[in-house]
Amino acid sequence: MWQRSVCVGLLALALGYLCVLGPELPPAALRQLSASLLGTLRRARSLEARTVAAWQAAIVRPARGWARVAVGVNACVDVVLSGVKLLEALGLEPSDGKNHAVLNSGQDLKEAFAHFMERGAAAERFFSDAEAFQDIARTASEHPAAQLYVGGNAALIGQKLATNPDLKILLCGPVGPKLHELLDDNVVVPPESMQERDEFHLILEYQAGEQWGRVRAPAANRFIFSHDLSNGALNMLEVFVSSLDEFQPDLVVLSGLHMMEGQSKEMRQRRLMEAVASISDIPTDIPIHLELASMTDQDFMSNIVHQQVFPLVNSIGLNEQELLFLTQSASGPHASLASWTGIPDVGVVSDILFWILKEHGKTAERASDLTRIHFHTLAYHILVTVDGHWGNQAAAVAAGARAAGTQACATDTIDTSKVFLKAPLEFVTSHTEAPSKISLNPDEPVVQWHREGISFHFTPVLVCKDPVRTVGLGDAISAEGLLYSEVYPQ
Repeated sequence: MWQRSVCVGLLALALGYLCVLGPELPPAALRQLSASLLGTLRRARSLEARTVAAWQAAIVRPARGWARVAVGVNACVDVVLSGVKLLEALGLEPSDGKNHAVLNSGQDLKEAFAHFMERGAAAERFFSDAEAFQDIARTASEHPAAQLYVGGNAALIGQKLATNPDLKILLCGPVGPKLHELLDDNVVVPPESMQERDEFHLILEYQAGEQWGRVRAPAANRFIFSHDLSNGALNMLEVFVSSLDEFQPDLVVLSGLHMMEGQSKEMRQRRLMEAVASISDIPTDIPIHLELASMTDQDFMSNIVHQQVFPLVNSIGLNEQELLFLTQSASGPHASLASWTGIPDVGVVSDILFWILKEHGKTAERASDLTRIHFHTLAYHILVTVDGHWGNQAAAVAAGARAAGTQACATDTIDTSKVFLKAPLEFVTSHTEAPSKISLNPDEPVVQWHREGISFHFTPVLVCKDPVRTVGLGDAISAEGLLYSEVYPQ
């Protein structure tokens, strides 16, 4: 770092010296020397500072933005606190770890928490006893160390969009009194969407090296549990669709399909078909964005891909785990890849995104509305679109990446001292066709390439060195990308 500062100082002195000598030098020589020194000065700035400056120029509002956005259908209150502190408040003594697929009691809770804490692994479980869960949730939410946040993909996207005063937001989901209190004033909740009790998701955190009895955490992570019946059954989907006639949105954002995984296979299949019927009722001139989330059942994901959900939506948002799970579930390219190693390979990601739009997106021969995918991972984002349907995507992908850096670091603007560039500086665009090799230039950080009528926009992410809050980061990214996107009338 100090070498760069010295370099900048010397260059500044050199420019000053040029100004003194200016009258004695030929004008052409002066221009050439000045341009050379200024170019060197620009390059002496950090990669992060150059990326931020280039984003500022690239991020422009679309010619035709949204005015009214309807968002549904999963919503809850996230209660975040130390797992050890909650267990102590509940009077639960330290225990040996034991995995439980479903939690039926406080005993199951403390054993499952110890099991995953000992491994430093994340987990999410359903708590079956409604009354016992309500007692635990009350203790958790009233704990002095507890932090309460808007939760659920739909509510988080709505909350992010609502920070724009020019937008009117409709949120439909199971909204209880506490969640209603936490929502932005700019978010409208239909009366049919209100319920007497909040759906609480308890997020029990533990730190690396933290101890509970004989259990010691090797890494920081979180254990999540809930008794969430409303979101799991997508109870508010029909209310959501019926409320669109009055609200008249320009854009619909849908999420929560993943919550149905907790249902029986028969119930899930029936509810998915009902969801398809409801989504089909949304007027075709209103674009629909589907936000995916983590799933574990390949058959269910395959059903979402093949049973008319993808063709009904115009846009989807997903991360690297969801993308890999999707291609494994639907036998797409690179499906034999068991997991990502380090930063997901750009060429592999690009191949899968291309396949989704080629196999399930809009073509002259296929009755599908899908024309856009926003992919996000820690180090970079890619926006891929079928040509002729979306505009302003260079700004949209840059805005999404900027949102990742500001939200994770909890800053209003990118603080270059708190972030670092983690994206590959060189990559290939495909592993299934003759690829292009791209070298990343921080002064032009949005890179574009084309493949058979499909456009790709890539940009790096400036990763927060010490993240403050990562819950809902993907939802904030998708919301920001949508905010700067423009759909072309067809």
